[in-house]
Amino acid sequence: PLDCGLTSSSEGGNVAAPLRIDLDRSSPVPLYHQVATTIEARIEDGTLLPGAFLENEVALAARLGISRPTARQALQELVDKGRLVRKRGVGTQVAPERIRRSVELTSLQTDLERAGRHPSTEVLEFVQVEADAEVAAALEVAFGTPVIRVRRLRRAEGEPLALLTNFLPLALAPDEEELTTVGLYEALRSRGVQPKIARQRIGARAATASEARDLDEPARAALLTMERTAYDDAGQVIEFGRHIYRASRYMFDTTVFAH
Repeated sequence: PLDCGLTSSSEGGNVAAPLRIDLDRSSPVPLYHQVATTIEARIEDGTLLPGAFLENEVALAARLGISRPTARQALQELVDKGRLVRKRGVGTQVAPERIRRSVELTSLQTDLERAGRHPSTEVLEFVQVEADAEVAAALEVAFGTPVIRVRRLRRAEGEPLALLTNFLPLALAPDEEELTTVGLYEALRSRGVQPKIARQRIGARAATASEARDLDEPARAALLTMERTAYDDAGQVIEFGRHIYRASRYMFDTTVFAH
């Protein structure tokens, strides 16, 4: 193995401690992947903190004795995974920590607060609409029934994280102003509604132009999607939601049991 150091840059950001990267040139594992795996492991264990700058691919290639395309591929692999961000004229940085959310019946506001983050909410839309076929089926009401549609932009530490669209029966909908300070489920509980169980689907797709703009992402960036229908303790539908999350900042965390 070849012992090499990776020293981060001080270009306008935090300076990471030098890293040791062992390259095994006899291994069938590509060199770029060996480099990427080591850097990612140091991000995972906290050696490289969010915002820390890494040296550019030219310096990295020279330090490790690898080609520039190999160094570029190593960094790009981590950019594609959301572990690094590259900005022209700024450099390559460790990406902000992604939010890990357990797949359980909680609100994003509550999950962020539990994680020690500082959420804020902007209500983009709060209107009465007629339920279309999909919304009517989800809420178990007749087609055309008046419902409340709420669209919110959720941020953490001021950074856009998710766009949340919810449909609620008129009788259950919280006040618009209330939803700027508390999560939807907390607002429902304050009205005596107890969210008990939900059916949800998680997927992924590319961002539309307006979504990318709202979430401060590049055009057609990867988004996580979630559709959820929630029920109260009496089995009544209380809300139907369509949510999108920045894949570079957010993940769902599940535990799977064998039977």
